[in-house]
Amino acid sequence: MSEFIYITRRESFNAAHRLFREDLTNEENERIFGKCSNPLWHGHNYTLYVTVKGKIDPKTGMLMNLKDLSQLIREEVIEKIDHKNMNLEVPFMMGKLASTENLAIAIWKTLKCALEKKYPNVMLHSIKLFETENNVVEYFGE
Repeated sequence: MSEFIYITRRESFNAAHRLFREDLTNEENERIFGKCSNPLWHGHNYTLYVTVKGKIDPKTGMLMNLKDLSQLIREEVIEKIDHKNMNLEVPFMMGKLASTENLAIAIWKTLKCALEKKYPNVMLHSIKLFETENNVVEYFGE
């Protein structure tokens, strides 16, 4: 078999953040970011979908074991961000405005690097990150 396939793993985490720019006053930050600029932080229950693509391994009938993908996501992302303040405690978010857009890109970069090292025949296709049931960011590495 040499079919090209896409598989997706869903994970979740909780994290706090504050949308603000240090070069702006609290009033300017509140005008731009609203409640999301609360100086005492706020949090979300995020849902993360990671889709990878590649050729099916004829020996296993799989692109990769979804347990292995879950473990990789947990080690590289979830363990570093779950129940943390992403502005202060998450290495891959340091120095970035903690928007869901920037978070999706940071997760992409983190996972792409880890996948390439550990699973060279598997490519990252997309990151889909639900901040709320109504707010979703999708990133394809473009």
